[in-house]
Amino acid sequence: MYENLLADVPTDLWIGGKWRKASDGQRFDVIDPATENVVASVASASVEDAKAALDAAQGAFEGWAGRKPRERGEILRKAYEVIMGEAERLAKLITLENGKALSDARGEVAYAAEFFRWYAEEAVRNLGDLSRAPSSGARILVQHKPAGIAVLVTPWNFPAAMATRKIGPALAAGCPVVLKPASETPLTMLALMPLLEEAGVPAGVVNVIPSRRSGAVVSAMLHDPRVRVVSFTGSTEVGRKLLHEAADNVVKPAMELGGNAPFIVFEDADIDAAIEGAMIAKMRNMGEACTSANRFYAHASVHDAFAQKLAAKMGALKLGNGLEDGVAVGPLVNADTRDKVAALVDDAVAKGAKVLTGGKPPNGTGYFYPPTVLTGVPDSAAVVKEEIFGPVASIQSFASEDEVVKRANDTEYGLVAYLYTKDVGRGLRVSEKLDFGMIGLNRGLVSDPAAPFGGMKQSGIGREGAHEGIMEFLETQYVSVSW
Repeated sequence: MYENLLADVPTDLWIGGKWRKASDGQRFDVIDPATENVVASVASASVEDAKAALDAAQGAFEGWAGRKPRERGEILRKAYEVIMGEAERLAKLITLENGKALSDARGEVAYAAEFFRWYAEEAVRNLGDLSRAPSSGARILVQHKPAGIAVLVTPWNFPAAMATRKIGPALAAGCPVVLKPASETPLTMLALMPLLEEAGVPAGVVNVIPSRRSGAVVSAMLHDPRVRVVSFTGSTEVGRKLLHEAADNVVKPAMELGGNAPFIVFEDADIDAAIEGAMIAKMRNMGEACTSANRFYAHASVHDAFAQKLAAKMGALKLGNGLEDGVAVGPLVNADTRDKVAALVDDAVAKGAKVLTGGKPPNGTGYFYPPTVLTGVPDSAAVVKEEIFGPVASIQSFASEDEVVKRANDTEYGLVAYLYTKDVGRGLRVSEKLDFGMIGLNRGLVSDPAAPFGGMKQSGIGREGAHEGIMEFLETQYVSVSW
């Protein structure tokens, strides 16, 4: 099954436009979560390799930053076209190492490529400002300069999109990057490197260093004075540690961290539309997404109807190897993730929750967990407090708008919230009351390269996508001048 797919996929480090082994020869295995088979052995970067990648990035910085914005934009546009030309191959590679259904993987490739198309256009919109100081009369000239080398640390749940969402704006801004992909899913990003080279990205501008020694490798880079930006997507726990590391050299942080998204269904909602939105918000990427709906709140008058319809929809999804036809739900990425999901469900059931569908992992090979719907979940259950990262919908009822807003906000996270109502006034009013960086109002999907993606509270710092995304890789410089 793997031979043709993996035939041309590189497995070494990409540094300075060349493939190279790890300095000490270390490698690690990549596992197919559907079969538990080893599908590849990948070079594991050392601290020495990380420094070599920084050397390559530094060597490319001046030339890349000095390129005309239109030239950088044209290369990004070409990258979009090249990636879309290889979309099916990349989608199958994502499914192989991540486990997600092929339909999900195809969607990810299109989403990932779109960041290059969007930032091809943003590259030429790095606009400054000219004004006159009211008191001194001096001119205030403001421009935005490339910040410098950016270290990018990406997760396994979207191995292509979480990287291109960072690479795109960094390159548009004029910054070279060193990317450390998740060790569960390094193959997709390595496979993208020849495509970026084909698109015209110069050697050293993008460097990729997979590693099982993530802590030491990333720490060494954050303590190198040449590094000026760190962009991380992952858990809040790891984000806190990286913020501590970044503080030592005052490295500019951009953090997209954990979530605990509420999904609110008011009594006047279109229930069928809410179900369709819930299926996207919950089951996109099998729930392995920081934007995944975690806590469902359905008004008491529609709770039973919503729960039954959602259980019927989720229970009908086909579970299996994501590369097989008709499969909608693949395996979770590894045994630890599956076991955590199972433990959260077991805890909820022990505390009184009722299972409407799913609830038990199947026997056999692979890290599978079935789509699961729980009702009667008490507030004491861990499943309503922790990020599930799996195909489990936990449903509770509510009686009033004020009550559900208070319960939705009762979390350290503030990434995204979803709500369904036919009353636009109510929808906007509740949106303003919710302490979340993104709101899906009668929509189950908020991710869009043209929108500012990011959260409040402990869900992150900064924004990705939109114009805000490029600003994470720029420094504002002001020149005072008189004439």
